Amino acid sequence: MSTPARILLIGLIVLIGPRGFAESAKQSPPPETPPPPAPAAKPFEFADVIARAKELAEKPYARDDGGMPEWLSKLDYDRYREIDFKPEKALWRDEGLPFQIQLLHRGFLFRDRLSINIVDHGSATRLAYSPELFDYGTNTLPSPLPPELGFAGLRLHYPLRRDGVYDDFVVFLGASYFRAAGLGQSYGLSARGLAIDTGLPKAEEFPIFREFWIEKPGKDGSVLTLYAVLDSTSVAGAYRFDIQPGYDLTVEVTNRLFFRRPVERIGIAPLTSMFFHGENTDRFTDDFRPEVHDSDGLLMGRSNGEWVWRPLNNPRQLRISVFRENSPVGFGLLQRDRNPDHYQDFDSTYHLRPNAWVETLGAWGQGAIYLIEIPSDAEKYDNIVSFWVPDQPVKAGVELGFNYRLHFMLDEYMVPRGGRVVATRAGASPLRSPDKPTRRFVVDFASESLKRLGSQAHLTADVGHSSGELSNVLVEKNEELGIWRLTFDLTPEEGKDPVELRAVLKSGADVLSETWIYQWSMR
Repeated sequence: MSTPARILLIGLIVLIGPRGFAESAKQSPPPETPPPPAPAAKPFEFADVIARAKELAEKPYARDDGGMPEWLSKLDYDRYREIDFKPEKALWRDEGLPFQIQLLHRGFLFRDRLSINIVDHGSATRLAYSPELFDYGTNTLPSPLPPELGFAGLRLHYPLRRDGVYDDFVVFLGASYFRAAGLGQSYGLSARGLAIDTGLPKAEEFPIFREFWIEKPGKDGSVLTLYAVLDSTSVAGAYRFDIQPGYDLTVEVTNRLFFRRPVERIGIAPLTSMFFHGENTDRFTDDFRPEVHDSDGLLMGRSNGEWVWRPLNNPRQLRISVFRENSPVGFGLLQRDRNPDHYQDFDSTYHLRPNAWVETLGAWGQGAIYLIEIPSDAEKYDNIVSFWVPDQPVKAGVELGFNYRLHFMLDEYMVPRGGRVVATRAGASPLRSPDKPTRRFVVDFASESLKRLGSQAHLTADVGHSSGELSNVLVEKNEELGIWRLTFDLTPEEGKDPVELRAVLKSGADVLSETWIYQWSMR
């Protein structure tokens, strides 16, 4: 080998190394494959709330009423009302969205801690409590409020009347209660998530909404969706509320209930209202106002096509009425009397209190609509409750689910155009004798079709009664008011109390009105 060739070989060995020729013959390894991207977070949905409720039901109930300073629980009603959410802090106020949310402070009777989350593009973020969100009025804070205080409830706002002016239209506050009001309505009766053992000779159980998730709406959204977990000693539940404000405010409700233990009476889609006195009150009430009530009757749509009206009352003793049914069309507590002259109350606007109608969705099966009327000595008490009780026994481990749509409205567009009961009156009969406490009942029916019938039309009344003696049954038209009036006398039978009454207007075999039912008691 020549000298230059040897020098070149030595240089290659120095540069490549003693094994360089063998390694250089091998192919270079490919670059490492990057790890796959992490899977996208699962968007929040109702299934997550259901899973949360089911998980809760598998554990003993633990009430979350801690973390609140004692002075807040000792506030009276007036001092508590001084704590206001600052409107400028309303959620989404500066984002141009159709809805805004204000939060309610814990205190007074509202001691349970409520967590509130906002769901934005599938991601849920919890809202943090801060005293800077609230104006405390004349209340002084003797000590700093803890950051984990949480909230008592929430209030939803929407421009019902005109753009840029946000009206509150739904309030969730206290246990599972919520109130709603559409355009032109004043807050009145309340709905509830669930009723447990209401009207039984034992303490009623009040489930609470302990956590909410609120979906952030789009700029053109007309429906606000809320999810909630309900919890109590006997049950945990998941709720979805699709709320659409407007003249007829609707709340579509879907729930799934998981029971920890047996429940004697479960109330689905409960409504709670107030009836102090009205035109059918047949005892003295020391009040300058002729009528005081948020609702004046229970309306029921039966699966056989019959519509039934039951006027409310403020009884002397607890009354529980049970109406058996298979998958009803719906039921609701209504305020039919819209004449402000009948109330003479400039502040309370009872004539603008909304009807609340439960439209059942899907087959509810066998069960009963309950009406509970509780004696009351003041208008501040909600003494009327109505709900659906399924026949299915509620045992530990049972799962139930119901879908329904709540309508808060002034009209009754869902009712057939036949004769509606517009007034019920009762009092001593002018034909009574000293030894017979005969009562006279007067029931007025009205509709456009009835109004068109002349006074010579031959209308009759089919009147039924559970006991006693009926007499002087008369049906006649009041031409000035355009109504048809049913009048009859009842002589009660001693020892048979209360008396169940029932009546419907007819023309031959044709039924012209809804069915009026009433419970009258001498006590």
